[in-house]
Amino acid sequence: MFDAQLVEMLWEGVVDTLYMTVVSTLLSYVFGMVMGVLLVICRKDGIAPCPVFYTVLDMVVNLTRSFPFLILMIAVIPFTRFLVGTTIGNNATVVPLVIAAAPFVARLIEASLLEVDAGVVEAAQSMGASTWQIITKVLLPEALPSLLNGSAVAAITILGYSAMSGAVGGGGLGKLAIMYGYNRYQTDIMFATIILLIVIVQLFQMIGNWATKRFDKRIS
Repeated sequence: MFDAQLVEMLWEGVVDTLYMTVVSTLLSYVFGMVMGVLLVICRKDGIAPCPVFYTVLDMVVNLTRSFPFLILMIAVIPFTRFLVGTTIGNNATVVPLVIAAAPFVARLIEASLLEVDAGVVEAAQSMGASTWQIITKVLLPEALPSLLNGSAVAAITILGYSAMSGAVGGGGLGKLAIMYGYNRYQTDIMFATIILLIVIVQLFQMIGNWATKRFDKRIS
């Protein structure tokens, strides 16, 4: 049932899935971190209030999160082709993955930063710390355990998106599940991809839990 060719195909699917998930997660955190921090500092009670900018950014994040991933992936096909020159394959899948995940990551980061004790921020302000210093020396370090835990949630969510992308030209395990497991009624491949996805999810969660405990100052 599982010959060498099938095993090699599944291994390539795992590698492609990890590539899409890890790269998309990293890029999503680059954009999501910026948006999340701006949402926190520009809110009405933030350290640099800017209600108009906050309202616009909040609306953009909400609107982007409202799109189901498959619809979003199809909608941004022209943009994907412009950036990477193709609309199929791993690199092409990364583009809509980042667009879909960045607002989700922004909300995770916003929630983590809002958990920071307001007294710590006020103490930094009273000592004359600049906005940049408060962000880099207070907010992000204090929220680090929560941010690391959120990164595991984000990676697992992006993994699910990458699996769905197999329906419209994406690669990885999602492509194998749809092309062989569904279209060709090969249930063995379908079950194998499900098991592999479960293993990857557990791996991401274990790494996230370990990192959270490792950097949580409240845990002795």
